[in-house]
Formats: sequence, C-alpha cells, structure tokens
Amino acid sequence: MKITIIFGAFFPVPPVMGGAVEKAWFSLGGEFARRGHEIVMISRAIPQFTREETIDGIRHIRLSGFDAPRSLAWLKVLDLIYSIRARSTLPRSDIIVTNTFWLPILLRSASRGKIYVHVARYPKGQMRFYSKTARLQAPSNAVARAIENEAPRLKSRIKVIPYPCSQPRDTPPSTSQRDKVILFVGRIHPEKGVHLLAKAFAELPRDISNEWTLSIVGPTQEALGGGGKDYLDRLRQLANPVTNRIVFHGPVFESAALEQHFRSARLFVYPSLAERGESFGLAPLEAMAHGCGVLVSSLECFTDFIRADETGFVFDHRSQDPARSLREKLERVIVDQTLLARVAESGYQKSADYSPSRVADQFLHDFSLLLNQPNAAGTPR
Repeated sequence: MKITIIFGAFFPVPPVMGGAVEKAWFSLGGEFARRGHEIVMISRAIPQFTREETIDGIRHIRLSGFDAPRSLAWLKVLDLIYSIRARSTLPRSDIIVTNTFWLPILLRSASRGKIYVHVARYPKGQMRFYSKTARLQAPSNAVARAIENEAPRLKSRIKVIPYPCSQPRDTPPSTSQRDKVILFVGRIHPEKGVHLLAKAFAELPRDISNEWTLSIVGPTQEALGGGGKDYLDRLRQLANPVTNRIVFHGPVFESAALEQHFRSARLFVYPSLAERGESFGLAPLEAMAHGCGVLVSSLECFTDFIRADETGFVFDHRSQDPARSLREKLERVIVDQTLLARVAESGYQKSADYSPSRVADQFLHDFSLLLNQPNAAGTPR
C-alpha cells in the first residue's frame, strides 16, 4: 500500500519536540515500512531537518509550520494555512492519514487517496463536515462515543484503534528494585493537574513520604504546550513545604533518557483534568510498559486499559477536594507496597496488548478493508 501520514502544523517528525500523535504515528510508520509498504510523512519543518529526505525507507516532506499559540481561534487559522500547504504537496496514495482540523474538509474527494482521519482529541463541532472521509479513527471508546454523538449519520465510519506503545527490550526492574520516586511525565499545564499532584505530595504525612521524591518531567514553555512561567511559579510555591523532595527536570524527549525516568520510578501519576482534551493517555501506558505502577484521574479515556486496583489506580478528580482525593490514594499506595507491586505487574502485562506490531496489524487490516470497499469515502450508508 501507499500510505501518506500528514502530521499537524506544530510539531516536527521525528518527534524531537514531543507530541503523542507524532510519537505514535512515527512508530507506526516505521512498522508499516518494515512490512514493505510505501510511506510518506508530511510534517512541520525545523532548522535541524532537511525539507525532504528518506530515513529507514520513509520519505519525509517538511513544510513551514508554527509554534502553538495560546488562542484556540488563532490555532485554527494557522492549521488552515498549514493544511493548504499540505494539500498542495500530497502525492497520490491509497490511504491519507491526518489529524489536522481542516485537511479532511479541504480534500473534497478521494482522488489522491482515501481519507483516514485520526481524531486525536475530542471533537469540537467539525465531525459533521467530514462526510467525504473514509474513516474516523478514535484512539479510545470515549472519543468514539463523542464522534457518534456529534455526527450520528457517520456512525458506520467510526473505528476504535488505540495508540501503540513501544515495549522495552528487556524485563523492567521490580518495584522493590526502584527508587522511592513518584513520577509525572507530560506537559506542565493546568489541564494536566500537575498542581494537584504537587499539593497532594506536599501534604502527605511526613512519616509516610519522608523517603520519597516527586519527579516532574515535561515542558513549561507555552510553545511546547506548557502553562508558562506563571504556572511553574505556582507549582514551586505549592512545593515550598517539601522543596528539597520535588524535582522539576524540564522536557525530556530523547527516548533512552525518558525510559530511564520510567524505569527508576515506583509510581507514575497522571492527574489530568482535561475532560474534553484527554483522548487516550499514552504517557500512563508507557509507564505501565516499563513496569511502573500507574495512578490516574477518573477520566473516561483511561478505562480502556486501566482497571482500578487491577492494572492501575484511580482517584476522583471530580470530588469537591480533588487534591485530598489524590493525596489519600497516594498515601494508600505508598503504604501498601505489596499492592503497588501486584498492580504494576498487571499493568506491565496489559501494556503488551498495545505493542506497535499489534496496533499496526489493526491499522493495516482496516486500511485493506477500506480499499476493498468502493463506497468507503462516498455518501453515508
């Protein structure tokens, strides 16, 4: 098959500036290419990458893009400019994968390939305009339900296929072999609930938490999706009571260095508050793959792979005092190391279901189904 993957305007590929979508589809593209498919990736240009090159059998085309703005309306304008540029460079393909807002609207026919929309975030009104697409692919059942609610006539086009999660080369160390570290990896932004984590950790009883460290990894810069200097200052203020035991590492995008963070921590906490923003939760799944116990908020998207007290832990972020709810759950997990070890092991086993090879199988099967259905990009059935 000829498969073109079009990334958004704000992150480059290879994913040296992060981005869950970029990370996932870069991994999948490599898997497709290894199986003999012809892959083209179109992404944002940055100075350290040439505009066109071939890496490991994948042809890369890079276009002028943008830093992500704070204004959602301006973001959509920039996405439109980038999507017009991408449309003009499209090679003829069998399948065109994209997560951009405008491109599925701009591509009015399947003449260059069947349009396969990766719905990376909860829809915001655009699904009803995607009638020319062959597939609306959701990474979680929660997002699939949101798509159907917004565009019920396109129900037959919706398919749930999760993000892939790279598996470690060797068995991760056991919980008891790890440092007493609680880890967060992600954008340092209010919607990720990092302030809840800092407050909950600072308020843990000293006799329980005195030997533990909270390690926070991720960008605060607004251009990389962070909450900016003011939010970082707020977090540092919350950390004052235990300032020597909360470490802000900044962004880590290099895979080996990030892997070391996952393999060193006993517990990974992802307290996201993004009710209509969190579509899957790749970071918790990556932590599970590295044998780290995982504690998440009660967002619906996490339920596809996290069962409370089985493959992970869950706290109620919708309670009147979510920081207290998180603190109580942290206290329970820290005290009961046997429970933490059991749940971490179950999470590690569950993560194997999301290996790039298994997820690639699902995508390639779906691509083949669409190519054998002449009306897949036509009018709704």
